[in-house]
Amino acid sequence: MKHVTHIQDLGPAGVEAVLAQAAAWKLKGPEQPLFPGAILGMVFFNPSLRTRTSFEAVMLRGGGNAIILDVGSGVWKLEHREGAVMNADRAEHLKEAAPVLSRFVDMLGVRTFSQGGGDEEDEVDPIIGAFRKWATVPVVSMESAREHPCQGLADVLTLREKFGSTKKLPVTLTWAPHIKPLPKAVPNSFLLSAAAAGCEVRVAHPPGFELHPAVRAEAEAYAKATGGSITYTHDQDEALAGSRAVYAKSWGPSAAAAYSPNDVTALLASYSGWMPTLGTMSRAAKDAAFLHCLPVRRNVEVADEVLDHPSSRVVDEAGNRYHVQRALLHWMRTQSR
Repeated sequence: MKHVTHIQDLGPAGVEAVLAQAAAWKLKGPEQPLFPGAILGMVFFNPSLRTRTSFEAVMLRGGGNAIILDVGSGVWKLEHREGAVMNADRAEHLKEAAPVLSRFVDMLGVRTFSQGGGDEEDEVDPIIGAFRKWATVPVVSMESAREHPCQGLADVLTLREKFGSTKKLPVTLTWAPHIKPLPKAVPNSFLLSAAAAGCEVRVAHPPGFELHPAVRAEAEAYAKATGGSITYTHDQDEALAGSRAVYAKSWGPSAAAAYSPNDVTALLASYSGWMPTLGTMSRAAKDAAFLHCLPVRRNVEVADEVLDHPSSRVVDEAGNRYHVQRALLHWMRTQSR
């Protein structure tokens, strides 16, 4: 049984296989329905727009179906901790819920954000790990505390559609400001996916916003295997110089738990100058594409003039979620047989 909850489940070879299939089926769809009679159970601990719609569309257009379960709204709140004394508001444990759901569906998709316990807890990815442990059908991540692999795959497909190849392609992942500290799943996944695709990745962020060492080490291993490279800097201009793509995303400080909420708000506000504008984009290559995972807070995280500019690929990027997820689910089911 093959789960796909992290880029590591694919590795560079799997990333290439999924992206090649996604690109081929985008040009000319599969000759027959891919998921006839199959059911994808979708468990949402957190809200979703693109993820929910794109996965459901994949199943419906592929001859299958999707069952959507919103935890805490029509579905019991779920406990994942082993040995927990369940005397609070979580009425059901994943030890029972995951295998029971597995009796009804052919695959399980899980969306669960960071619980706010800090980088070390997010690195363990406890809820997605519990589903992997107790489900008896393949599990796919619809975003977890550590990664959002489907988003990372869609990002790379978008780059390849514009530039043809991602080998040695210079791309910048830049931190952006926000009104609150956000999880690191999306920046982690862009870094890992771009490294697995052979990009030359420049990561720019203010001091104190470092990504987890384990994520960085994994990305370095992918870059070494694919001929890519990774550099880190606190100078946004340095990272942008000559870059062919600019990926903006906010994330919280690496030691967020050490700050009070007011301190974090003040820290984020102190770097408001990191918000991408057309001036920011002018420091990159003339043909540079702009990417963001969405949703985006306009004129806080990214300026209107960037999002509305012809160089913006954010809608194409979101549309590619459908294509990579169709190929990913097919790859996962094929590998599980």
